[in-house]
Amino acid sequence: MRILPATLLACSASIALAQTPAPAPVPEPAADVVPKPAALVADGLPPIPAALAAATRPYLEFRTAGFTGWNPVDRSMLIATRFGNTAQLHRVRAPGADRRQISFELEPVPFGAIAPKRGDVLVVQKDVGGNEFFQLYTLRNGQLSLLTDGKSRNEFGAWSHDGGLIGYSSTRRTGADSDLYVMDPRDPKSDRMVAQVKGGGWAIADFAPDTKSAVVVEYVSVTKSNLYRLDLATGTLTPISDPKAEVSYGGAKFAADGRLWVTSDEGSEFQRLGTLDPATRRFTPVSKDAKWDVEDFDIAADGSFIAYLLNEAGASRLKLLDPRTGATRAADQLPTGIAGGLEIAPWGTIGLTLSSARSPSDAYSVDPQTLAVTRWTDSETGGLDPQANVEPKLVEVKSFDGEPVSGFLYQPDPHKFPGKRPLIVNIHGGPEGQSRPGFQGRSNYLLNMLGIAVFYPNVRGSTGFGKRFVALDNGPFKREDSVKDIGAFLDTLGRQPGIDPARMAVTGGSYGGYMCYASAIRYGAKFKGANCVVAISDFVTFLENTQSYRRDLRRVEYGDERDPAQRAKLKEISPLTRVSELRIPLMVVTGGNDPRVPASEADQIVKAVRANGRTAWHLLGQNEGHGFAKKENQDYNFWASLIFWQQTLMSGQSASR
Repeated sequence: MRILPATLLACSASIALAQTPAPAPVPEPAADVVPKPAALVADGLPPIPAALAAATRPYLEFRTAGFTGWNPVDRSMLIATRFGNTAQLHRVRAPGADRRQISFELEPVPFGAIAPKRGDVLVVQKDVGGNEFFQLYTLRNGQLSLLTDGKSRNEFGAWSHDGGLIGYSSTRRTGADSDLYVMDPRDPKSDRMVAQVKGGGWAIADFAPDTKSAVVVEYVSVTKSNLYRLDLATGTLTPISDPKAEVSYGGAKFAADGRLWVTSDEGSEFQRLGTLDPATRRFTPVSKDAKWDVEDFDIAADGSFIAYLLNEAGASRLKLLDPRTGATRAADQLPTGIAGGLEIAPWGTIGLTLSSARSPSDAYSVDPQTLAVTRWTDSETGGLDPQANVEPKLVEVKSFDGEPVSGFLYQPDPHKFPGKRPLIVNIHGGPEGQSRPGFQGRSNYLLNMLGIAVFYPNVRGSTGFGKRFVALDNGPFKREDSVKDIGAFLDTLGRQPGIDPARMAVTGGSYGGYMCYASAIRYGAKFKGANCVVAISDFVTFLENTQSYRRDLRRVEYGDERDPAQRAKLKEISPLTRVSELRIPLMVVTGGNDPRVPASEADQIVKAVRANGRTAWHLLGQNEGHGFAKKENQDYNFWASLIFWQQTLMSGQSASR
């Protein structure tokens, strides 16, 4: 082969380039504009000014730390936190110690469970692009090893008490039914289906101490669930609660002595902690907190105490119960806020996550003897003083039919922002959810820098207020009553001295997204704009297209589109049916992989709004699911939302104040 001199090669290349048309240059993003993340499709949105990104930057750089479990070998904490684009698992060896990252995935890894007693295996749960088709893996040396089939939807249930088995549910047989499986994750070939079930609401809650059986929860609706004993040898499911009773069980765990502890609303408006006798199906309440829900609990390995969290008007309160005497002690040193993820270490220390208006989520421990509280992590807040964040106040009103409803109002500092201020009404999803006084994150920029008040309503159908209240919106014929609750709030808020009734807007996600559309239609004369996220626009198309494993569960709440009368009502109350009445500017945010509210729900309402000559911005996350989980997408969405509020709510005020 003849080798050409380098000068000739260069000359030949220049001739070839001269003879071949040069490709069109890729335009560089303008220096004064923020580059859009590659996976986002911004349809109808203006560019994001770099000045806006710079002004908001500190409010985007807060972190959170979620406690996920104890390591029984070295007594370290396992937490989930984010240092890059997604949340990953980290180990913290002592209070205040560094967070040592142990998972390194592109997708979030927010959950892990270490084998009890042995501590030799860490099982994690992860999906791809927010599609919620979770797979189970073992994590070792920064590498994931797949345990499940890689295709179906799998959800971790529990470790056996000896750390030998995991129990989980999987849709791999039909795509819709959450069958029950057990496996020794050290040997994936040990995987076996124990019981075939019908429906998508099944989960293994705990193993019996002898690992011969497990307690299984079948979730039917927010007001009804059933408990079963699962024989691991035969696969037999035996009811241990009354399958005909309208009773909800929030949790179920075995103590070391074999007694089954549960939370249940049997005989009460609220979830109480007590024991359930599998032989007689008799529930015996032990906790004496009759007014509020017990929302989480764990049992000490030696059975000496049970730690539980009480939801008192949205704030969490930790209590310790002596199961022998029924006496309780309150851990009053724990800061006021929202707690979760409760787990008692084998040596007795209580671990949990806590957040408040002035603190992002962080990991804490509580000494069961002294009730002393220790903060293990101190998450960054972008250099901002979290004590400058405002605390909310409770607002209580009577709705159109006299039903009491309430919510939390965050108002900007009146000295910095005197006079009447704009208001955003932010409606929670679920609808089986509850707005609670937690950390505001990016929304602190609205409050602290723009002087925008934010109100979080708990309309009828919200949890935390008893089973009667949570059922008040069930079915298509009661659904709009919750929308009417928003009207009652607007009347009251409009009379608040610090609120400008001429500058109000609405936002919400998931079911709160439906409420966002519906409120924008019903109260369009009072709202300046609506920013609706992963939202239901048509109940019929939503029910027909949501993933099959959850369709029947949603029919219980919203109605059954297969029934002609219910279908007609569902169509009547759907925002898409009444889209001609939507006259205020709309922003729609969608996850392209959303298994709950498919992206088609956004597509159809955006198309209809634009066909009517109205404004509709549409931001689609092609690598996201039911809400944005990746920081770069969250940031861009926030900036776009600020511009939307500037153009609709702020009446010419700058969003980069």
